[in-house]
Amino acid sequence: MGDKVDVAGTSIGKGFAGTIKKYGFKRGLMTHGSKSKRQHGSIGSSATPSRVLPGLKMAGQMGNVRRVVKSLEVVMVDAELGALVLKGSVPGKPGGLVEVTPAKIVGKNC
Repeated sequence: MGDKVDVAGTSIGKGFAGTIKKYGFKRGLMTHGSKSKRQHGSIGSSATPSRVLPGLKMAGQMGNVRRVVKSLEVVMVDAELGALVLKGSVPGKPGGLVEVTPAKIVGKNC
């Protein structure tokens, strides 16, 4: 009890998501004949550099990737049920497989 652990698992998949859902971009105008209601807007400049710069946030697959939540506190261990109660959120859907490892101690006094 009171120990710290790292928990790794596959996050909940949300399918192909647009930039509003994925990154919290703002919507375009909903009136006055606007045709950019849920679109992301400009993706780059014109003649120079004549390309889309790397790292631009665009629509695509959201979730369903491996995530690690670090330093969760162990609240209780139930040996009969084989259960581990943690304080904090655990990646993935309920009933999904997770990997629990002892937390690595990082700090000045190590």
